[in-house]
Amino acid sequence: MVSARAIAAAVRDPELRVVTIEELGILRGVAERDDRVTVTISPTYSGCPAMDAIRADVTAALHAEGYRDVTVDIDLRQVWTTDWITEAGRAKLAESGIAPPGPVRVALTVRCPGCGSPDTEQLSRFGSTACKALWRCRACGEPFEQVKAI
Repeated sequence: MVSARAIAAAVRDPELRVVTIEELGILRGVAERDDRVTVTISPTYSGCPAMDAIRADVTAALHAEGYRDVTVDIDLRQVWTTDWITEAGRAKLAESGIAPPGPVRVALTVRCPGCGSPDTEQLSRFGSTACKALWRCRACGEPFEQVKAI
């Protein structure tokens, strides 16, 4: 049987489909005791609408692998930060055309994930979800989203 941790870690984020919840850094823990599995996740921000979908996806993935008694807890005590995104997650975001957040909290400019140019401009503080912003590269002209640094 595949470990509960490996199964939960492989669940994709419903909004950023190119990364798993582990790569995004929201998977905080998986505990197995007897026949019971408890998965703990932290939302990217309080009130994130994806939490219900993630909870359902994690539960379904574990059930599909034979785990019957599954609980998914949402931990609001640990405030998620973009620092929790793994290097693999950052690379996958960039490869898919989404600029990963840098270590700085306020970005004056963001490198284009397509051509790498720092000559970019923010078009909107909000992209397709509240955790992303919309940018455009002045060098290649391509629009792109950026995961906001938190």
